[in-house]
Amino acid sequence: MAKKLRVGILFGGRSGEHEVSLLSAASILKAIDRKKFEVVPIGITKTGRWLTDNNAKALLEGAALEALPESAALPSDAVTAMVPDAASLSSAGGSGRLDLVFPVLHGTFGEDGTIQGLFELADIPYVGSGVLGSSAGMDKDVMKRLFSAARLPIVKHVSVLRSEWEKSPRKVVARIESALKYPLFVKPANLGSSVGISKAHDRTELGPALSLASRFDRKLVIEQGVGGAKKKARELEVAVLGNDDPKASVVGESPHRSAPWLWRLSAPVICLAWPASIFSWSQTASAASTSTKSIRFLALHLSACTPNSGRRQASAIQT
Repeated sequence: MAKKLRVGILFGGRSGEHEVSLLSAASILKAIDRKKFEVVPIGITKTGRWLTDNNAKALLEGAALEALPESAALPSDAVTAMVPDAASLSSAGGSGRLDLVFPVLHGTFGEDGTIQGLFELADIPYVGSGVLGSSAGMDKDVMKRLFSAARLPIVKHVSVLRSEWEKSPRKVVARIESALKYPLFVKPANLGSSVGISKAHDRTELGPALSLASRFDRKLVIEQGVGGAKKKARELEVAVLGNDDPKASVVGESPHRSAPWLWRLSAPVICLAWPASIFSWSQTASAASTSTKSIRFLALHLSACTPNSGRRQASAIQT
Protein backbone atom coordinates (compact mmCIF):
# COMPACT_ATOMS: atom_id res chain seq x y z
CA MET A 1 0.00 0.00 0.00
CA ALA A 2 1.38 3.38 -1.05
CA LYS A 3 2.36 5.75 1.72
CA LYS A 4 -0.05 8.65 2.15
CA LEU A 5 1.23 12.15 1.52
CA ARG A 6 1.21 14.16 4.73
CA VAL A 7 -0.54 17.43 3.90
CA GLY A 8 -0.70 20.44 6.19
CA ILE A 9 -3.83 22.52 5.63
CA LEU A 10 -2.91 26.03 6.78
CA PHE A 11 -5.77 28.44 7.50
CA GLY A 12 -6.83 31.51 9.49
CA GLY A 13 -4.14 34.16 9.54
CA ARG A 14 -3.75 37.78 10.55
CA SER A 15 -5.50 39.40 7.60
CA GLY A 16 -8.94 40.96 7.51
CA GLU A 17 -10.12 37.88 5.63
CA HIS A 18 -9.52 35.50 8.51
CA GLU A 19 -13.12 34.26 8.56
CA VAL A 20 -13.18 33.74 4.79
CA SER A 21 -10.10 31.53 5.14
CA LEU A 22 -11.87 29.38 7.73
CA LEU A 23 -14.77 28.79 5.34
CA SER A 24 -12.39 27.88 2.52
CA ALA A 25 -10.45 25.46 4.73
CA ALA A 26 -13.65 23.77 5.88
CA SER A 27 -14.61 23.21 2.24
CA ILE A 28 -11.21 21.73 1.39
CA LEU A 29 -11.10 19.49 4.45
CA LYS A 30 -14.49 18.15 3.44
CA ALA A 31 -13.47 17.49 -0.16
CA ILE A 32 -9.96 16.05 0.25
CA ASP A 33 -9.52 12.29 -0.23
CA ARG A 34 -8.50 10.88 3.15
CA LYS A 35 -7.56 7.58 1.49
CA LYS A 36 -4.72 9.32 -0.33
CA PHE A 37 -3.70 12.04 2.11
CA GLU A 38 -2.92 12.26 5.81
CA VAL A 39 -4.33 15.65 6.75
CA VAL A 40 -2.76 17.89 9.40
CA PRO A 41 -4.86 21.00 10.18
CA ILE A 42 -2.76 24.02 11.11
CA GLY A 43 -4.48 27.20 12.23
CA ILE A 44 -3.16 30.72 12.69
CA THR A 45 -5.10 33.06 14.96
CA LYS A 46 -5.71 36.74 14.25
CA THR A 47 -2.84 37.56 16.60
CA GLY A 48 -0.43 35.21 14.83
CA ARG A 49 -0.54 32.18 17.15
CA TRP A 50 -0.04 28.85 15.35
CA LEU A 51 -2.30 25.99 16.41
CA THR A 52 -2.48 22.28 15.61
CA ASP A 53 -4.55 19.23 16.52
CA ASN A 54 -7.84 19.85 18.32
CA ASN A 55 -6.99 23.50 18.91
CA ALA A 56 -6.72 24.11 15.17
CA LYS A 57 -10.04 22.33 14.68
CA ALA A 58 -11.58 24.49 17.40
CA LEU A 59 -10.38 27.61 15.61
CA LEU A 60 -11.87 26.28 12.38
CA GLU A 61 -15.19 25.75 14.12
CA GLY A 62 -15.24 29.31 15.40
CA ALA A 63 -14.07 28.86 18.99
CA ALA A 64 -13.35 32.13 20.76
CA LEU A 65 -9.64 32.82 21.14
CA GLU A 66 -9.96 33.32 24.87
CA ALA A 67 -11.40 29.81 25.10
CA LEU A 68 -8.14 28.34 23.81
CA PRO A 69 -5.47 27.75 26.47
CA GLU A 70 -2.16 29.56 26.10
CA SER A 71 -0.51 26.16 25.78
CA ALA A 72 -2.53 25.62 22.60
CA ALA A 73 -0.03 27.67 20.63
CA LEU A 74 2.83 25.82 18.97
CA PRO A 75 6.10 25.89 20.92
CA SER A 76 8.84 27.88 19.26
CA ASP A 77 10.49 24.79 17.80
CA ALA A 78 7.33 23.19 16.40
CA VAL A 79 7.47 25.10 13.15
CA THR A 80 10.64 23.14 12.35
CA ALA A 81 8.32 20.41 11.11
CA MET A 82 8.55 22.27 7.82
CA VAL A 83 12.34 21.97 7.78
CA PRO A 84 14.04 18.80 6.40
CA ASP A 85 15.29 16.34 9.02
CA ALA A 86 14.02 18.47 11.89
CA ALA A 87 11.55 17.99 14.72
CA SER A 88 8.17 16.47 13.94
CA LEU A 89 4.77 18.08 14.09
CA SER A 90 2.50 15.65 15.86
CA SER A 91 -1.12 15.15 14.91
CA ALA A 92 -3.92 12.74 15.63
CA GLY A 93 -2.98 10.77 12.54
CA GLY A 94 0.73 10.43 13.19
CA SER A 95 3.93 12.43 13.19
CA GLY A 96 6.76 13.42 10.90
CA ARG A 97 7.70 16.14 8.47
CA LEU A 98 4.99 17.51 6.23
CA ASP A 99 5.24 16.41 2.60
CA LEU A 100 3.21 19.35 1.37
CA VAL A 101 1.64 22.52 2.72
CA PHE A 102 -1.71 23.65 1.39
CA PRO A 103 -2.06 27.33 2.36
CA VAL A 104 -5.67 28.43 2.54
CA LEU A 105 -4.82 31.88 3.86
CA HIS A 106 -6.69 34.78 2.28
CA GLY A 107 -5.36 38.29 1.86
CA THR A 108 -2.20 39.68 3.42
CA PHE A 109 0.32 37.26 4.96
CA GLY A 110 -1.24 34.47 2.92
CA GLU A 111 -1.57 35.33 -0.75
CA ASP A 112 1.04 38.09 -0.96
CA GLY A 113 4.22 36.02 -1.11
CA THR A 114 5.13 36.19 2.57
CA ILE A 115 4.10 32.66 3.57
CA GLN A 116 5.35 31.38 0.20
CA GLY A 117 8.78 32.77 1.07
CA LEU A 118 8.71 30.79 4.31
CA PHE A 119 7.97 27.59 2.38
CA GLU A 120 10.79 28.33 -0.05
CA LEU A 121 13.23 28.81 2.84
CA ALA A 122 12.03 25.54 4.37
CA ASP A 123 12.35 23.80 0.98
CA ILE A 124 8.92 22.24 1.24
CA PRO A 125 6.40 21.85 -1.60
CA TYR A 126 3.29 23.97 -1.41
CA VAL A 127 0.11 24.59 -3.35
CA GLY A 128 -0.30 27.86 -5.23
CA SER A 129 1.72 30.53 -6.96
CA GLY A 130 5.33 31.26 -6.05
CA VAL A 131 6.65 34.31 -4.24
CA LEU A 132 6.69 36.68 -7.22
CA GLY A 133 3.36 35.54 -8.67
CA SER A 134 1.69 35.82 -5.28
CA SER A 135 3.03 39.26 -4.43
CA ALA A 136 2.33 40.69 -7.90
CA GLY A 137 -1.16 39.21 -7.91
CA MET A 138 -1.99 40.55 -4.46
CA ASP A 139 -1.10 44.13 -5.35
CA LYS A 140 -3.92 45.13 -7.70
CA ASP A 141 -2.03 48.21 -8.85
CA VAL A 142 1.08 46.22 -9.82
CA MET A 143 -1.08 43.49 -11.35
CA LYS A 144 -2.81 46.01 -13.60
CA ARG A 145 0.51 47.48 -14.68
CA LEU A 146 1.74 44.02 -15.66
CA PHE A 147 -1.49 43.31 -17.54
CA SER A 148 -1.14 46.60 -19.38
CA ALA A 149 2.49 45.82 -20.25
CA ALA A 150 1.28 42.51 -21.69
CA ARG A 151 -1.37 44.43 -23.66
CA LEU A 152 -4.25 42.68 -21.93
CA PRO A 153 -7.53 44.62 -21.86
CA ILE A 154 -8.49 45.97 -18.44
CA VAL A 155 -11.09 48.45 -17.28
CA LYS A 156 -10.16 52.04 -16.54
CA HIS A 157 -8.78 52.64 -13.06
CA VAL A 158 -6.95 55.11 -10.84
CA SER A 159 -4.53 54.30 -8.03
CA VAL A 160 -4.05 56.65 -5.08
CA LEU A 161 -2.14 56.56 -1.81
CA ARG A 162 -3.82 56.82 1.57
CA SER A 163 -1.58 59.76 2.40
CA GLU A 164 -2.84 61.60 -0.71
CA TRP A 165 -6.46 61.00 0.30
CA GLU A 166 -5.87 62.16 3.87
CA LYS A 167 -3.89 65.24 2.81
CA SER A 168 -5.96 66.46 -0.15
CA PRO A 169 -9.33 64.66 -0.38
CA ARG A 170 -10.80 67.20 -2.81
CA LYS A 171 -7.89 66.84 -5.22
CA VAL A 172 -8.16 63.05 -5.10
CA VAL A 173 -11.90 63.12 -5.81
CA ALA A 174 -11.36 65.56 -8.68
CA ARG A 175 -8.62 63.35 -10.11
CA ILE A 176 -10.83 60.27 -9.95
CA GLU A 177 -13.87 61.97 -11.44
CA SER A 178 -11.84 63.43 -14.29
CA ALA A 179 -10.60 59.97 -15.30
CA LEU A 180 -13.53 57.68 -14.50
CA LYS A 181 -17.30 57.56 -14.69
CA TYR A 182 -19.67 56.31 -12.01
CA PRO A 183 -20.39 53.73 -10.74
CA LEU A 184 -16.96 53.07 -9.27
CA PHE A 185 -15.48 50.24 -7.25
CA VAL A 186 -13.05 51.23 -4.51
CA LYS A 187 -10.65 48.60 -3.17
CA PRO A 188 -7.58 48.26 -0.96
CA ALA A 189 -4.74 47.46 -3.35
CA ASN A 190 -3.25 44.74 -1.17
CA LEU A 191 -6.08 42.67 0.15
CA GLY A 192 -8.38 40.01 -1.18
CA SER A 193 -11.65 40.77 -2.90
CA SER A 194 -14.11 40.60 -0.05
CA VAL A 195 -13.06 43.11 2.62
CA GLY A 196 -12.93 46.91 2.41
CA ILE A 197 -14.56 47.05 -1.02
CA SER A 198 -17.41 49.44 -1.87
CA LYS A 199 -19.45 50.42 -4.89
CA ALA A 200 -19.83 54.18 -5.23
CA HIS A 201 -22.68 55.48 -7.37
CA ASP A 202 -21.84 59.16 -6.89
CA ARG A 203 -19.56 61.61 -5.06
CA THR A 204 -21.44 61.26 -1.76
CA GLU A 205 -20.57 57.55 -1.69
CA LEU A 206 -17.03 57.92 -3.03
CA GLY A 207 -15.58 59.65 0.05
CA PRO A 208 -16.76 57.02 2.57
CA ALA A 209 -15.63 54.27 0.19
CA LEU A 210 -12.11 55.71 0.04
CA SER A 211 -11.99 56.09 3.82
CA LEU A 212 -13.09 52.49 4.30
CA ALA A 213 -10.53 51.09 1.87
CA SER A 214 -7.75 53.20 3.43
CA ARG A 215 -8.30 51.40 6.75
CA PHE A 216 -6.90 48.23 5.18
CA ASP A 217 -4.03 49.43 2.98
CA ARG A 218 -1.87 52.44 2.18
CA LYS A 219 -2.63 52.11 -1.53
CA LEU A 220 -6.12 52.18 -3.06
CA VAL A 221 -7.45 51.17 -6.46
CA ILE A 222 -10.56 52.76 -7.95
CA GLU A 223 -12.10 50.97 -10.93
CA GLN A 224 -14.77 52.07 -13.35
CA GLY A 225 -17.75 49.73 -13.31
CA VAL A 226 -18.46 47.59 -16.37
CA GLY A 227 -21.71 46.25 -17.74
CA GLY A 228 -25.09 47.60 -16.75
CA ALA A 229 -28.81 46.98 -17.08
CA LYS A 230 -28.62 46.15 -20.78
CA LYS A 231 -25.26 44.38 -20.85
CA LYS A 232 -24.10 42.35 -17.88
CA ALA A 233 -20.47 41.67 -17.03
CA ARG A 234 -19.38 38.04 -17.30
CA GLU A 235 -17.17 36.05 -14.93
CA LEU A 236 -14.89 33.63 -16.81
CA GLU A 237 -12.47 31.32 -15.00
CA VAL A 238 -9.57 29.21 -16.24
CA ALA A 239 -7.39 27.02 -14.00
CA VAL A 240 -3.75 26.59 -15.04
CA LEU A 241 -1.47 23.97 -13.49
CA GLY A 242 2.22 23.61 -14.14
CA ASN A 243 5.45 25.51 -14.70
CA ASP A 244 7.37 25.01 -17.96
CA ASP A 245 4.64 22.80 -19.41
CA PRO A 246 1.38 24.29 -18.13
CA LYS A 247 -1.99 22.60 -18.47
CA ALA A 248 -5.16 24.70 -18.75
CA SER A 249 -8.68 23.69 -17.89
CA VAL A 250 -11.75 24.42 -19.96
CA VAL A 251 -13.24 27.88 -19.53
CA GLY A 252 -15.90 28.08 -16.86
CA GLU A 253 -18.50 30.78 -16.33
CA SER A 254 -20.13 31.57 -13.01
CA PRO A 255 -23.60 33.15 -12.90
CA HIS A 256 -23.66 35.91 -10.30
CA ARG A 257 -27.21 35.33 -9.16
CA SER A 258 -26.57 31.76 -8.09
CA ALA A 259 -23.13 32.50 -6.70
CA PRO A 260 -23.23 35.78 -4.74
CA TRP A 261 -19.86 35.05 -3.11
CA LEU A 262 -18.00 35.51 -6.37
CA TRP A 263 -16.24 38.74 -7.08
CA ARG A 264 -15.39 40.74 -10.15
CA LEU A 265 -11.90 41.61 -11.24
CA SER A 266 -11.11 43.99 -14.06
CA ALA A 267 -9.12 41.64 -16.26
CA PRO A 268 -9.10 37.98 -17.31
CA VAL A 269 -8.38 35.89 -14.22
CA ILE A 270 -6.36 32.71 -14.04
CA CYS A 271 -8.18 30.84 -11.32
CA LEU A 272 -7.01 27.88 -9.27
CA ALA A 273 -9.54 25.22 -8.31
CA TRP A 274 -8.03 24.18 -4.98
CA PRO A 275 -9.27 20.58 -4.51
CA ALA A 276 -8.27 19.64 -8.07
CA SER A 277 -4.84 21.17 -7.63
CA ILE A 278 -3.86 19.01 -4.69
CA PHE A 279 -4.80 15.84 -6.51
CA SER A 280 -2.84 16.93 -9.58
CA TRP A 281 0.14 17.73 -7.36
CA SER A 282 0.19 14.22 -5.91
CA GLN A 283 0.64 12.73 -9.37
CA THR A 284 3.70 14.85 -10.16
CA ALA A 285 5.35 15.26 -6.75
CA SER A 286 7.58 12.22 -7.16
CA ALA A 287 9.05 13.69 -10.33
CA ALA A 288 10.05 16.95 -8.65
CA SER A 289 13.79 17.43 -8.85
CA THR A 290 14.31 21.17 -8.44
CA SER A 291 15.78 22.65 -5.30
CA THR A 292 12.56 24.50 -4.63
CA LYS A 293 9.90 21.88 -5.12
CA SER A 294 6.96 24.25 -4.96
CA ILE A 295 4.17 23.84 -7.43
CA ARG A 296 3.72 27.23 -9.04
CA PHE A 297 0.75 28.25 -11.06
CA LEU A 298 1.03 30.55 -14.03
CA ALA A 299 -1.17 33.21 -12.56
CA LEU A 300 -0.63 36.82 -11.67
CA HIS A 301 -3.69 36.61 -9.48
CA LEU A 302 -4.61 33.50 -7.53
CA SER A 303 -8.28 33.38 -6.61
CA ALA A 304 -10.22 30.73 -4.75
CA CYS A 305 -13.05 29.24 -6.77
CA THR A 306 -14.03 26.41 -4.46
CA PRO A 307 -17.82 26.33 -3.87
CA ASN A 308 -18.79 27.68 -0.46
CA SER A 309 -15.30 29.06 0.07
CA GLY A 310 -16.67 32.27 1.49
CA ARG A 311 -19.47 34.79 1.51
CA ARG A 312 -18.30 37.67 -0.65
CA GLN A 313 -19.76 41.11 -0.14
CA ALA A 314 -22.31 41.93 -2.77
CA SER A 315 -20.67 45.31 -3.24
CA ALA A 316 -17.60 43.56 -4.59
CA ILE A 317 -19.49 42.36 -7.65
CA GLN A 318 -19.65 44.74 -10.56
CA THR A 319 -23.13 44.82 -12.05
